[in-house]
Amino acid sequence: MKELSIFIDESGDFGEYNHHSPFYIITMVFHNQQEDVQPAISRLNQELSYLSLDNLCIHTGPIIRKEEIYKNMSVDERRRIFNKMVAFIRQINIRYKCFYIEKKHISDVVDATGRLSKQISGFIRGHYRDFLAFDDVKIYYDNGQVEVSKILSSVFNALLPNPIFRKVMPSEYKLFQAADLLCTLELVRLKLENNMFSKSEKTFFGNIRDLKKNYLKPLRKKEWS
Repeated sequence: MKELSIFIDESGDFGEYNHHSPFYIITMVFHNQQEDVQPAISRLNQELSYLSLDNLCIHTGPIIRKEEIYKNMSVDERRRIFNKMVAFIRQINIRYKCFYIEKKHISDVVDATGRLSKQISGFIRGHYRDFLAFDDVKIYYDNGQVEVSKILSSVFNALLPNPIFRKVMPSEYKLFQAADLLCTLELVRLKLENNMFSKSEKTFFGNIRDLKKNYLKPLRKKEWS
């Protein structure tokens, strides 16, 4: 049995446009279950354990913004965690795809969900044979936003024979945490291109050249075009 797992995370909300939330992004991480990622997961967990961070659920946004459990950590400590997750993603055989809308061009929730559904549908149709090569396609999402759940259900059920949906706890899947990091970096890229970098992002990433060289460019190689 060939199984494709798709881990999905989002960034933003479906509310009205404001400069704090200019984009809405849906990110999908695709993993062929025949590719064993468990050794890489074990290494990552061991390295986090060395930092006294056992069973850490890596949440990238708060790492950058110095929030939640990271609020008392220095920027070097937070970067160390971030870099370990980036290294993990680079080691494993996965692909990802981001779909996004710029909210200032969106009239309402119906318009937003329609545009995102169209993007995702177009991507699946463009890779239809790749999807059909798998016996099972399982979609993992934490049901964080109702609109996203509706988009996923309608698109995948319309285009694929028997998609299987699984509600997940982010802490249980490092590949879901990978989707979170890739989603956050897509937001960083969009904000960089539109001169919207926040103070916390400038502090965390520092040199723009290093941001592109160390993070944006190498991880972009994982993108499923």
